[in-house]
Amino acid sequence: MFSKILIANRGEIAVRIIRACKEMGVATVAVYSEADKNALHVALADQSYCIGAPEASESYLDENQIISAAILAGAQAIHPGYGFLSENAHFARLCRKNGIVFIGPEPESMEQLSDKAVLKELFRNTGLNVIPGTKAVSSMEEAGEAADNIGYPVMIKACAGGGGRGIRLIRTAEDLEEAYLQATSEALSAFGDGSVYLEKYIFPARHVELQILADEQGNAVCLGDRDCSLQRRNQKLIEETPSPAIHTKQREEIIARAVDAIKKIGYVGAGTLEFLLDESGNFWFMEMNVRLQVEHSVTEMLTGIDLVKWQIRIAAGIPLNFEQKDIRMQGSAIECRINAGSCGTLKMLHIPGGPSVRFDTCLVAGTTVSPYYDSLLGKLIVFAKTREETLRKMRASLCELVIDGILTNIEEQLRIVEDERFTSGNYDLTFMGNR
Repeated sequence: MFSKILIANRGEIAVRIIRACKEMGVATVAVYSEADKNALHVALADQSYCIGAPEASESYLDENQIISAAILAGAQAIHPGYGFLSENAHFARLCRKNGIVFIGPEPESMEQLSDKAVLKELFRNTGLNVIPGTKAVSSMEEAGEAADNIGYPVMIKACAGGGGRGIRLIRTAEDLEEAYLQATSEALSAFGDGSVYLEKYIFPARHVELQILADEQGNAVCLGDRDCSLQRRNQKLIEETPSPAIHTKQREEIIARAVDAIKKIGYVGAGTLEFLLDESGNFWFMEMNVRLQVEHSVTEMLTGIDLVKWQIRIAAGIPLNFEQKDIRMQGSAIECRINAGSCGTLKMLHIPGGPSVRFDTCLVAGTTVSPYYDSLLGKLIVFAKTREETLRKMRASLCELVIDGILTNIEEQLRIVEDERFTSGNYDLTFMGNR
Protein backbone atom coordinates (compact mmCIF):
# COMPACT_ATOMS: atom_id res chain seq x y z
CA MET A 1 0.00 0.00 0.00
CA PHE A 2 1.10 3.59 -0.66
CA SER A 3 2.33 5.69 2.25
CA LYS A 4 1.73 9.06 0.58
CA ILE A 5 -0.65 10.16 -2.22
CA LEU A 6 -0.87 13.49 -4.04
CA ILE A 7 -4.39 14.64 -4.98
CA ALA A 8 -4.28 16.38 -8.35
CA ASN A 9 -7.60 18.15 -7.97
CA ARG A 10 -9.56 20.68 -5.93
CA GLY A 11 -12.99 21.24 -4.42
CA GLU A 12 -15.24 18.58 -2.94
CA ILE A 13 -13.52 15.67 -4.69
CA ALA A 14 -10.11 16.64 -3.26
CA VAL A 15 -11.64 16.75 0.23
CA ARG A 16 -13.34 13.40 -0.42
CA ILE A 17 -10.07 11.71 -1.43
CA ILE A 18 -8.14 13.19 1.50
CA ARG A 19 -10.72 11.79 3.92
CA ALA A 20 -10.46 8.34 2.37
CA CYS A 21 -6.67 8.45 2.62
CA LYS A 22 -6.76 9.52 6.26
CA GLU A 23 -9.05 6.58 7.07
CA MET A 24 -6.54 4.28 5.36
CA GLY A 25 -3.57 5.75 7.23
CA VAL A 26 -2.10 7.27 4.06
CA ALA A 27 -0.44 10.71 4.12
CA THR A 28 -1.77 13.27 1.63
CA VAL A 29 -0.38 16.06 -0.51
CA ALA A 30 -2.60 18.84 -1.85
CA VAL A 31 -1.91 21.05 -4.83
CA TYR A 32 -3.66 24.37 -5.26
CA SER A 33 -3.89 27.43 -7.46
CA GLU A 34 -3.43 30.97 -6.16
CA ALA A 35 -7.24 31.28 -6.03
CA ASP A 36 -7.48 28.23 -3.75
CA LYS A 37 -4.79 29.06 -1.19
CA ASN A 38 -7.40 29.14 1.61
CA ALA A 39 -9.38 26.12 0.37
CA LEU A 40 -10.45 23.30 2.66
CA HIS A 41 -8.50 20.61 0.83
CA VAL A 42 -5.31 22.60 1.42
CA ALA A 43 -6.00 22.81 5.14
CA LEU A 44 -6.83 19.11 5.47
CA ALA A 45 -3.81 17.71 3.61
CA ASP A 46 -0.55 16.85 5.37
CA GLN A 47 1.44 18.87 2.82
CA SER A 48 0.46 21.36 0.13
CA TYR A 49 2.08 23.05 -2.87
CA CYS A 50 0.95 26.07 -4.90
CA ILE A 51 1.20 25.10 -8.56
CA GLY A 52 0.20 28.26 -10.40
CA ALA A 53 -2.27 30.96 -11.33
CA PRO A 54 -6.06 30.72 -10.82
CA GLU A 55 -6.76 29.59 -14.38
CA ALA A 56 -6.93 25.79 -14.55
CA SER A 57 -4.67 25.75 -17.61
CA GLU A 58 -1.92 27.31 -15.48
CA SER A 59 -2.41 25.14 -12.39
CA TYR A 60 -4.63 22.05 -12.19
CA LEU A 61 -3.93 21.16 -15.83
CA ASP A 62 -0.19 21.83 -15.60
CA GLU A 63 1.19 18.29 -15.73
CA ASN A 64 4.81 19.23 -15.06
CA GLN A 65 4.00 21.31 -11.99
CA ILE A 66 1.93 18.48 -10.51
CA ILE A 67 4.63 15.90 -11.18
CA SER A 68 7.25 18.22 -9.65
CA ALA A 69 5.11 18.62 -6.51
CA ALA A 70 4.72 14.85 -6.22
CA ILE A 71 8.46 14.30 -6.53
CA LEU A 72 9.26 17.05 -4.01
CA ALA A 73 6.76 15.62 -1.53
CA GLY A 74 7.87 12.03 -2.03
CA ALA A 75 4.39 10.91 -3.08
CA GLN A 76 4.24 7.39 -4.49
CA ALA A 77 0.92 7.84 -6.27
CA ILE A 78 -1.36 10.53 -7.70
CA HIS A 79 -5.14 10.47 -7.51
CA PRO A 80 -6.62 12.69 -10.24
CA GLY A 81 -10.22 12.74 -8.96
CA TYR A 82 -12.63 13.58 -11.80
CA GLY A 83 -12.28 16.21 -14.51
CA PHE A 84 -8.95 17.95 -15.12
CA LEU A 85 -6.33 15.20 -15.78
CA SER A 86 -8.40 12.17 -14.74
CA GLU A 87 -8.74 10.81 -18.29
CA ASN A 88 -5.47 12.14 -19.67
CA ALA A 89 -3.34 9.27 -20.98
CA HIS A 90 -0.34 11.55 -21.50
CA PHE A 91 -0.39 12.52 -17.82
CA ALA A 92 -0.75 8.89 -16.75
CA ARG A 93 2.26 8.02 -18.89
CA LEU A 94 4.21 10.94 -17.40
CA CYS A 95 3.46 9.57 -13.93
CA ARG A 96 4.79 6.18 -14.96
CA LYS A 97 7.92 7.76 -16.47
CA ASN A 98 8.66 9.39 -13.12
CA GLY A 99 8.03 6.26 -11.08
CA ILE A 100 4.66 7.48 -9.74
CA VAL A 101 1.52 5.36 -9.79
CA PHE A 102 -1.47 6.95 -11.52
CA ILE A 103 -4.59 5.92 -9.60
CA GLY A 104 -6.72 4.99 -12.58
CA PRO A 105 -6.48 2.92 -15.75
CA GLU A 106 -3.21 2.31 -17.54
CA PRO A 107 -2.49 4.95 -20.23
CA GLU A 108 -2.80 2.32 -22.96
CA SER A 109 -6.30 1.50 -21.73
CA MET A 110 -7.27 5.17 -21.60
CA GLU A 111 -6.02 5.72 -25.14
CA GLN A 112 -7.99 2.74 -26.38
CA LEU A 113 -11.16 3.88 -24.66
CA SER A 114 -10.83 7.65 -25.10
CA ASP A 115 -12.23 7.79 -28.63
CA LYS A 116 -15.92 7.21 -28.04
CA ALA A 117 -16.56 6.13 -31.62
CA VAL A 118 -13.88 3.42 -31.40
CA LEU A 119 -15.09 2.55 -27.90
CA LYS A 120 -18.58 1.75 -29.19
CA GLU A 121 -17.18 -0.69 -31.73
CA LEU A 122 -15.13 -2.37 -29.01
CA PHE A 123 -18.19 -2.89 -26.82
CA ARG A 124 -20.31 -4.00 -29.75
CA ASN A 125 -17.85 -6.86 -30.10
CA THR A 126 -18.47 -7.86 -26.46
CA GLY A 127 -22.15 -8.43 -27.20
CA LEU A 128 -23.71 -5.25 -25.78
CA ASN A 129 -26.35 -3.43 -27.83
CA VAL A 130 -24.70 -0.25 -29.08
CA ILE A 131 -26.47 2.83 -30.38
CA PRO A 132 -26.15 2.86 -34.22
CA GLY A 133 -23.57 5.42 -35.26
CA THR A 134 -20.30 6.23 -36.97
CA LYS A 135 -16.62 6.50 -36.27
CA ALA A 136 -15.09 9.98 -36.37
CA VAL A 137 -16.26 12.04 -39.36
CA SER A 138 -13.68 14.31 -40.98
CA SER A 139 -15.90 16.83 -42.76
CA MET A 140 -19.37 18.29 -42.88
CA GLU A 141 -20.01 16.43 -46.12
CA GLU A 142 -19.10 13.12 -44.49
CA ALA A 143 -21.32 13.97 -41.54
CA GLY A 144 -24.20 14.70 -43.92
CA GLU A 145 -23.83 11.37 -45.69
CA ALA A 146 -23.66 9.53 -42.37
CA ALA A 147 -26.77 11.31 -41.06
CA ASP A 148 -28.67 10.36 -44.22
CA ASN A 149 -27.65 6.71 -43.76
CA ILE A 150 -28.53 6.60 -40.06
CA GLY A 151 -31.73 8.57 -40.51
CA TYR A 152 -32.70 11.83 -38.80
CA PRO A 153 -32.82 12.83 -36.01
CA VAL A 154 -29.21 12.16 -35.00
CA MET A 155 -26.84 13.29 -32.26
CA ILE A 156 -23.41 14.74 -33.04
CA LYS A 157 -20.89 14.17 -30.24
CA ALA A 158 -17.26 14.95 -29.47
CA CYS A 159 -15.02 11.88 -29.76
CA ALA A 160 -13.04 13.06 -26.74
CA GLY A 161 -16.12 14.41 -24.98
CA GLY A 162 -17.38 14.51 -21.44
CA GLY A 163 -19.46 16.66 -19.15
CA GLY A 164 -22.12 17.23 -21.80
CA ARG A 165 -19.86 19.36 -24.02
CA GLY A 166 -19.52 19.01 -27.78
CA ILE A 167 -23.02 17.53 -28.14
CA ARG A 168 -25.82 18.73 -30.43
CA LEU A 169 -29.14 17.30 -31.60
CA ILE A 170 -29.70 17.45 -35.37
CA ARG A 171 -33.35 17.02 -36.28
CA THR A 172 -33.14 17.71 -40.02
CA ALA A 173 -30.52 18.12 -42.76
CA GLU A 174 -31.06 21.89 -42.56
CA ASP A 175 -29.75 21.86 -38.97
CA LEU A 176 -26.56 19.95 -39.84
CA GLU A 177 -24.16 22.77 -40.72
CA GLU A 178 -24.76 24.90 -37.64
CA ALA A 179 -24.71 21.91 -35.28
CA TYR A 180 -21.52 20.52 -36.86
CA LEU A 181 -19.68 23.84 -36.56
CA GLN A 182 -20.84 24.37 -32.96
CA ALA A 183 -19.97 20.83 -31.84
CA THR A 184 -16.50 20.77 -33.43
CA SER A 185 -15.66 24.23 -32.09
CA GLU A 186 -16.83 23.40 -28.57
CA ALA A 187 -15.00 20.06 -28.62
CA LEU A 188 -11.75 21.71 -29.73
CA SER A 189 -12.03 24.36 -27.05
CA ALA A 190 -12.95 21.95 -24.24
CA PHE A 191 -10.77 18.94 -25.06
CA GLY A 192 -8.17 20.12 -27.56
CA ASP A 193 -9.70 17.68 -30.06
CA GLY A 194 -12.39 18.81 -32.49
CA SER A 195 -13.23 15.38 -33.90
CA VAL A 196 -16.88 14.30 -33.73
CA TYR A 197 -19.05 11.31 -34.54
CA LEU A 198 -22.77 10.75 -35.16
CA GLU A 199 -25.24 8.37 -33.55
CA LYS A 200 -28.94 7.66 -33.77
CA TYR A 201 -31.14 9.80 -31.52
CA ILE A 202 -33.12 7.51 -29.23
CA PHE A 203 -36.26 9.18 -27.89
CA PRO A 204 -37.84 9.05 -25.36
CA ALA A 205 -35.17 7.55 -23.13
CA ARG A 206 -33.63 7.49 -19.69
CA HIS A 207 -29.93 7.86 -18.94
CA VAL A 208 -28.80 4.87 -16.85
CA GLU A 209 -25.22 4.05 -15.88
CA LEU A 210 -23.55 1.05 -14.24
CA GLN A 211 -20.70 1.42 -11.75
CA ILE A 212 -17.82 -1.02 -12.32
CA LEU A 213 -14.79 -2.04 -10.26
CA ALA A 214 -12.17 -4.34 -11.79
CA ASP A 215 -8.79 -5.44 -10.43
CA GLU A 216 -5.51 -6.59 -11.97
CA GLN A 217 -6.30 -10.22 -11.16
CA GLY A 218 -9.24 -10.35 -13.58
CA ASN A 219 -12.03 -9.90 -11.02
CA ALA A 220 -14.85 -7.48 -11.86
CA VAL A 221 -18.08 -6.44 -10.15
CA CYS A 222 -20.92 -4.06 -10.87
CA LEU A 223 -22.16 -1.95 -7.96
CA GLY A 224 -25.60 -1.45 -9.44
CA ASP A 225 -27.21 1.19 -11.61
CA ARG A 226 -27.75 4.93 -11.32
CA ASP A 227 -30.54 6.84 -13.04
CA CYS A 228 -29.09 10.13 -14.28
CA SER A 229 -32.00 11.32 -16.42
CA LEU A 230 -32.50 14.59 -14.53
CA GLN A 231 -30.29 16.80 -16.70
CA ARG A 232 -30.20 20.31 -18.09
CA ARG A 233 -28.24 20.78 -21.30
CA ASN A 234 -26.58 17.39 -20.75
CA GLN A 235 -25.45 18.38 -17.24
CA LYS A 236 -26.69 16.05 -14.48
CA LEU A 237 -28.68 17.54 -11.60
CA ILE A 238 -30.02 14.56 -9.64
CA GLU A 239 -28.99 10.90 -9.56
CA GLU A 240 -30.69 7.99 -7.85
CA THR A 241 -30.02 4.32 -7.30
CA PRO A 242 -31.58 1.97 -8.08
CA SER A 243 -33.44 3.35 -11.10
CA PRO A 244 -37.22 3.19 -10.60
CA ALA A 245 -37.54 2.28 -14.29
CA ILE A 246 -35.70 -1.07 -14.07
CA HIS A 247 -37.21 -4.25 -12.68
CA THR A 248 -35.14 -6.89 -10.89
CA LYS A 249 -34.76 -9.30 -13.81
CA GLN A 250 -33.70 -6.50 -16.18
CA ARG A 251 -31.15 -5.30 -13.65
CA GLU A 252 -29.64 -8.72 -13.09
CA GLU A 253 -29.33 -9.27 -16.83
CA ILE A 254 -27.69 -5.97 -17.72
CA ILE A 255 -25.32 -6.21 -14.73
CA ALA A 256 -24.19 -9.68 -15.84
CA ARG A 257 -23.65 -8.49 -19.40
CA ALA A 258 -21.73 -5.40 -18.25
CA VAL A 259 -19.40 -7.39 -16.00
CA ASP A 260 -18.79 -9.86 -18.83
CA ALA A 261 -17.97 -6.99 -21.21
CA ILE A 262 -15.50 -5.43 -18.76
CA LYS A 263 -13.71 -8.75 -18.33
CA LYS A 264 -13.52 -9.26 -22.09
CA ILE A 265 -11.80 -5.91 -22.67
CA GLY A 266 -9.48 -6.43 -19.69
CA TYR A 267 -10.26 -3.13 -18.02
CA VAL A 268 -8.71 -2.39 -14.60
CA GLY A 269 -9.94 0.28 -12.17
CA ALA A 270 -13.18 2.12 -11.49
CA GLY A 271 -15.32 2.83 -14.51
CA THR A 272 -18.86 3.59 -15.59
CA LEU A 273 -20.81 2.16 -18.50
CA GLU A 274 -23.47 4.58 -19.72
CA PHE A 275 -26.67 3.50 -21.45
CA LEU A 276 -29.88 4.88 -22.85
CA LEU A 277 -32.92 2.91 -21.71
CA ASP A 278 -35.69 3.19 -24.30
CA GLU A 279 -39.43 2.98 -23.65
CA SER A 280 -39.44 -0.71 -24.62
CA GLY A 281 -36.92 -1.54 -21.88
CA ASN A 282 -33.91 -1.97 -24.20
CA PHE A 283 -30.46 -0.88 -23.02
CA TRP A 284 -28.32 0.93 -25.63
CA PHE A 285 -24.64 1.38 -24.77
CA MET A 286 -23.42 4.98 -25.23
CA GLU A 287 -19.96 5.33 -23.71
CA MET A 288 -17.64 4.45 -20.87
CA ASN A 289 -16.05 6.86 -18.39
CA VAL A 290 -12.67 5.61 -17.21
CA ARG A 291 -12.58 7.56 -13.96
CA LEU A 292 -14.47 8.26 -10.78
CA GLN A 293 -17.85 9.87 -11.50
CA VAL A 294 -19.13 12.93 -9.66
CA GLU A 295 -22.14 10.82 -8.65
CA HIS A 296 -20.14 7.92 -7.18
CA SER A 297 -21.33 8.96 -3.70
CA VAL A 298 -24.91 7.82 -4.28
CA THR A 299 -23.66 4.31 -5.11
CA GLU A 300 -21.55 4.30 -1.95
CA MET A 301 -24.63 5.20 0.10
CA LEU A 302 -26.59 2.28 -1.31
CA THR A 303 -23.91 -0.41 -1.27
CA GLY A 304 -21.70 0.68 1.65
CA ILE A 305 -18.63 0.19 -0.58
CA ASP A 306 -16.05 3.00 -0.61
CA LEU A 307 -15.15 3.53 -4.26
CA VAL A 308 -12.23 5.88 -3.57
CA LYS A 309 -10.57 3.41 -1.22
CA TRP A 310 -11.00 0.64 -3.75
CA GLN A 311 -9.51 2.80 -6.49
CA ILE A 312 -6.43 3.20 -4.31
CA ARG A 313 -6.26 -0.49 -3.39
CA ILE A 314 -6.62 -1.61 -7.00
CA ALA A 315 -3.85 0.79 -8.08
CA ALA A 316 -1.67 -0.77 -5.36
CA GLY A 317 -2.31 -4.24 -6.82
CA ILE A 318 -4.71 -5.41 -4.12
CA PRO A 319 -7.48 -7.72 -5.41
CA LEU A 320 -11.17 -7.21 -4.71
CA ASN A 321 -12.16 -9.13 -1.57
CA PHE A 322 -15.84 -9.49 -2.52
CA GLU A 323 -17.85 -10.93 -5.40
CA GLN A 324 -20.98 -9.88 -7.24
CA LYS A 325 -23.18 -11.94 -4.92
CA ASP A 326 -21.82 -10.03 -1.91
CA ILE A 327 -23.00 -6.62 -3.10
CA ARG A 328 -26.00 -5.28 -1.21
CA MET A 329 -28.39 -3.19 -3.30
CA GLN A 330 -31.37 -2.86 -0.98
CA GLY A 331 -33.07 0.44 -0.26
CA SER A 332 -32.91 3.72 -2.15
CA ALA A 333 -30.41 6.58 -2.38
CA ILE A 334 -30.79 9.96 -4.06
CA GLU A 335 -28.18 12.64 -4.72
CA CYS A 336 -28.82 16.32 -5.46
CA ARG A 337 -25.99 18.38 -6.89
CA ILE A 338 -25.82 21.77 -5.22
CA ASN A 339 -24.44 24.35 -7.66
CA ALA A 340 -23.49 28.00 -7.30
CA GLY A 341 -25.50 30.58 -9.21
CA SER A 342 -23.10 33.42 -8.43
CA CYS A 343 -19.63 34.15 -7.13
CA GLY A 344 -18.99 35.59 -3.70
CA THR A 345 -18.00 34.80 -0.12
CA LEU A 346 -19.91 32.29 1.96
CA LYS A 347 -21.29 33.97 5.09
CA MET A 348 -23.02 31.01 6.70
CA LEU A 349 -23.19 27.27 6.16
CA HIS A 350 -25.54 24.83 7.88
CA ILE A 351 -25.32 21.19 6.82
CA PRO A 352 -28.29 18.87 7.48
CA GLY A 353 -27.69 15.85 9.67
CA GLY A 354 -29.35 12.65 10.82
CA PRO A 355 -28.93 8.97 9.93
CA SER A 356 -27.90 8.28 6.32
CA VAL A 357 -27.58 11.96 5.34
CA ARG A 358 -24.31 12.98 3.69
CA PHE A 359 -23.09 16.28 2.24
CA ASP A 360 -19.84 16.06 0.27
CA THR A 361 -18.49 19.58 0.01
CA CYS A 362 -15.45 21.83 0.19
CA LEU A 363 -17.37 24.70 1.78
CA VAL A 364 -16.65 26.38 5.12
CA ALA A 365 -17.76 29.80 6.32
CA GLY A 366 -15.60 32.37 4.57
CA THR A 367 -15.02 30.29 1.45
CA THR A 368 -14.84 32.43 -1.68
CA VAL A 369 -16.53 31.00 -4.75
CA SER A 370 -14.50 32.19 -7.74
CA PRO A 371 -15.38 32.25 -11.46
CA TYR A 372 -12.45 30.05 -12.46
CA TYR A 373 -13.85 26.59 -11.86
CA ASP A 374 -16.91 24.35 -12.00
CA SER A 375 -20.00 25.62 -10.17
CA LEU A 376 -20.43 22.46 -8.04
CA LEU A 377 -20.53 23.36 -4.33
CA GLY A 378 -21.42 19.97 -2.96
CA LYS A 379 -23.55 16.86 -3.23
CA LEU A 380 -26.40 16.13 -0.84
CA ILE A 381 -27.01 12.36 -0.60
CA VAL A 382 -29.63 10.55 1.46
CA PHE A 383 -30.54 6.89 1.93
CA ALA A 384 -33.57 5.04 3.29
CA LYS A 385 -35.17 1.62 3.08
CA THR A 386 -37.76 2.71 0.48
CA ARG A 387 -37.83 5.32 -2.27
CA GLU A 388 -40.77 7.07 -0.61
CA GLU A 389 -38.79 7.44 2.64
CA THR A 390 -35.74 8.62 0.71
CA LEU A 391 -37.79 11.32 -1.05
CA ARG A 392 -39.12 12.60 2.29
CA LYS A 393 -35.62 12.61 3.75
CA MET A 394 -34.24 14.52 0.75
CA ARG A 395 -36.97 17.15 1.00
CA ALA A 396 -36.26 17.61 4.71
CA SER A 397 -32.52 17.81 4.10
CA LEU A 398 -32.84 20.37 1.30
CA CYS A 399 -35.04 22.51 3.56
CA GLU A 400 -32.38 22.33 6.30
CA LEU A 401 -29.37 23.05 4.06
CA VAL A 402 -28.34 26.71 4.36
CA ILE A 403 -25.70 28.31 2.12
CA ASP A 404 -25.76 32.07 2.66
CA GLY A 405 -23.76 34.66 0.73
CA ILE A 406 -24.05 33.20 -2.78
CA LEU A 407 -26.91 32.12 -5.01
CA THR A 408 -27.53 28.37 -5.26
CA ASN A 409 -29.96 25.91 -6.85
CA ILE A 410 -31.27 24.52 -3.55
CA GLU A 411 -34.80 25.82 -4.15
CA GLU A 412 -34.84 24.39 -7.66
CA GLN A 413 -33.77 20.99 -6.38
CA LEU A 414 -36.54 21.10 -3.80
CA ARG A 415 -39.10 21.83 -6.52
CA ILE A 416 -37.83 18.89 -8.57
CA VAL A 417 -38.03 16.34 -5.75
CA GLU A 418 -41.57 17.55 -4.97
CA ASP A 419 -42.68 17.28 -8.60
CA GLU A 420 -45.16 14.45 -9.20
CA ARG A 421 -43.29 13.33 -12.31
CA PHE A 422 -40.19 12.72 -10.20
CA THR A 423 -41.91 11.31 -7.13
CA SER A 424 -43.76 8.81 -9.32
CA GLY A 425 -40.49 7.68 -10.89
CA ASN A 426 -42.05 8.29 -14.31
CA TYR A 427 -39.49 10.69 -15.78
CA ASP A 428 -36.94 10.72 -18.59
CA LEU A 429 -34.40 13.00 -20.27
CA THR A 430 -37.14 15.47 -21.25
CA PHE A 431 -37.94 16.37 -17.59
CA MET A 432 -36.00 19.66 -17.63
CA GLY A 433 -37.18 20.58 -21.12
CA ASN A 434 -34.18 19.01 -22.85
CA ARG A 435 -34.47 18.28 -26.55
